Amino acid sequence: MTHSLAAVFDGSAGEIELREFPLPHPHEGEILVRVLGCTLCASDRHSFEGRRVVPVPTVLGHEIVGEIVELGPAAPEYDLAGRELRLGDRVAWAIVAACGECLFCRRGLPQKCERGVKYGHERLGPGRELLGGLAQHCLLVRGTSIVRLPEDVPLAVACPAGCATATIAAALESAGELWERNVCVMGAGMLGLTAVAMSRSCGAAEVVCVDPHPFRRDQALSFGATSIVSPDGLADAMPAGGGPCRFDVVLEISGQPAAFHAAWPLIRTGGTLVLVGSVFPSEAVPVSLEQIVRRHLTIRGVHNYAPRHLLRAVEFLASQQKSYPFDSLVRRWYPLAAVRDAFAASANPENVRVGVDPTLA
Repeated sequence: MTHSLAAVFDGSAGEIELREFPLPHPHEGEILVRVLGCTLCASDRHSFEGRRVVPVPTVLGHEIVGEIVELGPAAPEYDLAGRELRLGDRVAWAIVAACGECLFCRRGLPQKCERGVKYGHERLGPGRELLGGLAQHCLLVRGTSIVRLPEDVPLAVACPAGCATATIAAALESAGELWERNVCVMGAGMLGLTAVAMSRSCGAAEVVCVDPHPFRRDQALSFGATSIVSPDGLADAMPAGGGPCRFDVVLEISGQPAAFHAAWPLIRTGGTLVLVGSVFPSEAVPVSLEQIVRRHLTIRGVHNYAPRHLLRAVEFLASQQKSYPFDSLVRRWYPLAAVRDAFAASANPENVRVGVDPTLA
């Protein structure tokens, strides 16, 4: 094979074009993978629909699993867990390839690397066209953190590891201790359902999941939610032991200001609010500084994740895939030629994820 097919987004809302590019040979420190599957994140859909600005033209898609087909000179020999990387291995990789030397890398925020390469978000350049998941191949550049996937983790479970699962691993690290704590998860999409399952696996006593869509709320029960409520019912949510539910941790994943307003008065004194979903412009939210001080509140923002969170994500999925039905969340797979249909399907709230499989005819 000398060329690779990719779906190119040029910034025109709702438009995407299949184009062929010469298959790159990896340079020093790089690896070429054949894309086995890419699930569509909400941010991909927002970009495709023109509600989110990305450098264009670009190849979207960052929840990717690939198979190593070529190792460049001085390519990484081991994954994040110290396992050898070989031709034919199925791998997932971090959304940001980091330089390891800039201010943010040195201070533990490689996801904000000043010279980072962000998969699914890069403008096409000569020999660097294939940096997203909606393509037959993806080039893993120098500085990419890679995890070799266990053979028994299916594609539908593994693809979201590089975005949704790793992001929630980072969010729960920011949330602190969850053992015997009460947790509220605002949103029951892929990130929210993952947050519910990971919170329960960390020993949370109560996990209340909030979502306006009945179908998504019901799904949360299969992922460990102890109760589910619509947004207008949150104030009446009660823990199993009775009494008004005051949450030790609120994970705000929807990105909606209304969700913040609903959850804010229900955070316990000494509690933590972790903001994950606010990655697009929205109305400003007034916050009482006095309340933060008097209630000893902690507010954390989490955007993307560090390499350790990707490893944690894969380990979680490998160990808990039988406990929670993650494989059911990718409702349908589309071939690359039907990528427009995949985006259309992803707009249905009942489709938590849809996937694009470039190996399908």
